[in-house]
Order: sequence, then structure tokens, then C-alpha cells
Amino acid sequence: MDINQFQQIGEQALKELKDVRDARQLEEFRIKYLSRKGSITQMLGMVGSAPPEQRKDAGRLANSIKQQITEAFEQAQSSIQNPKSKIQNLVDVTLPGEPIDIGAHHIITKTINELIEIFARMGFSIAYGPEVEDEWHNFVALNIPPEHPARDPADNFYIDEKTLLRSQTSTIQIRVMESRKPPIRVVAPGRVYRPDTVDARHMFMFHQIEALVVDEGVSMVDLRTSIDQFMHAFFGPDTKWRFRPSFFPFTEPSAEVDILWQDRDESDGWMEIGGCGMVDPNVFNAVGIDSEKYTGWAFGFGIERLAMRKYSIPDIRMLFENDLRFLRQF
Repeated sequence: MDINQFQQIGEQALKELKDVRDARQLEEFRIKYLSRKGSITQMLGMVGSAPPEQRKDAGRLANSIKQQITEAFEQAQSSIQNPKSKIQNLVDVTLPGEPIDIGAHHIITKTINELIEIFARMGFSIAYGPEVEDEWHNFVALNIPPEHPARDPADNFYIDEKTLLRSQTSTIQIRVMESRKPPIRVVAPGRVYRPDTVDARHMFMFHQIEALVVDEGVSMVDLRTSIDQFMHAFFGPDTKWRFRPSFFPFTEPSAEVDILWQDRDESDGWMEIGGCGMVDPNVFNAVGIDSEKYTGWAFGFGIERLAMRKYSIPDIRMLFENDLRFLRQF
């Protein structure tokens, strides 16, 4: 007996099985190879007549071939009995491809990137700072005294007695002035935290972009001109905005900036977007800048409100609800 004959039987069986197309041919194949008198059964019977030294290898080979042919037969039987399963595995290359969901920037990220680009063209560099701050940077250096209501624990997220989540990006201005000498021209975007009551215009976490200019001879005219350039670059040349006199401990004089939103239901149509003013000399003294030689201006705008005005978003909460129907519009 030649063991190679076993391999030939297996190869011939697999070759014939590829040509099987229907149940009748499949049954003929089964009778020829897998029935009690089939070739595979006869091959197994030949193992006992093999020489003793070949009997182990012959048995292993014969069983392997039988298993291979049996599995191939069952697969062919399944395909013939369930033709749909075979069709389902086919790919129609003429059909259009399945769409792939592609990620995109969130509207807030998109707005921040656009703001940074505009201010970069205006000659500003970018500065960042920590979101967990100490009282020195968040209050003391900004000329906010201990009795000021802005320092009330009910109006801030304190972590301990001396540490809190920053309530304004003005803290970055302090850090910049501590580490750089004038002239300074920076913008600082970032998250801020205040325990405000949530409504259409307020959130307990939101984003600000702060701007700071410190140099000799800087005036309120420079501040107004810079804001006007920004407004027209970001919203368009026909944008209407205004100053309103106000008070902030870290600027003197101070003003609030409003922008006209004619689509809103309010009777006057104006929406506040932030505050601004000339840097108070006490702030310069706190960071070691000569207030007799240098002057400066600063402003802080709410990024969510800028986005709401530009994209006609009526409610700030829509920016944080993660509703894809809303986000995909941008």
C-alpha cells in the first residue's frame, strides 16, 4: 500500500466537490466518497493492512483527509440548501459605497479657532493658563478686595480656602504680565466657571477670550479701534455694536460691550458680550509694571455669546446638549 495514494484521493475529492452545483450532484459525491462503500471509507480500511512502521502515519493522514473532505462537503451542502446565504456574502461593486461618518469641530471649537486666527492677523500672540487658580491670580492681583461680592463663596467654585476654579480668563493676563515685560499684546481663550443659574444666556461653565495690550501711550481710542476691527472681521462690516459705561475693579475707566441682534425677541435687540476698559494702575503695581510709564487696555468676551450671535443660536444650552441634529448644522 502507498500512503501517497491517500493524498491523491483527498485532492481528487476536493477537485470534484468544486464542480458540484446542485443537490443531485452533491448526493452523487457523497455516495462516491463518504458512503459506507465510498473511497474515503475504503481508504480508512486500508490503514490496517499498512506495514507496522507506517500504520501510525497512515492512520493520522487518513483521518485528516476524511475530516477535510467532510467539512468541505458540509459547507457545500449548506450553500446548496440555503442559496441566499451565499448571495449575501457577495459584494456588488456597482453599488455606491456606504457613507462614513466623519468627525467635525464642535461649534465652540470652531469659534475659538476663528477668533484666534482673527487676532493673530491683528498682531496678537496666544496665551493659556490653568483652570484651577489661587486667590492671588483670580482676585488679589486683579484689584478685587476681600469684601467685594465677586469673592463670595456662593459665587465661585472653591476647592479649598485659597484655591478655586477660575471665574475669569483675566487670571491669564496676570500670569503674562508677571512673566513678560512690555510691550505685551496677547489674547487668552479658555474655560471659566461660575455657579450661575442656567438659562438661555447663562451656564455654570462657559468660555471666554481675553485680550491685553500694554505699552507706552496706549489709550481708550486704541481699545475701541481694536474692538471695532474685530467686530467687523468676525461678524461682518455692517455689524452694529456699542459701549456702555460700567465698572470693573481691574479697569478704569470701564465699559460693557453690546452687539445688536435684531432677530431676538427683546424690544431693544441688544446683547451684552463682555466687558473692557483701561488696566487699573493697581493691577500694574501688583505685577511689577511701572504704571507711570505704561498704560494698557483689556477686554473679555463670552465665546458662547459670540457664537450665538454669529450663527443665530437662540439658547446657550443648545451648545452643550450634544444633539447631533443641532451640531451637524455647523
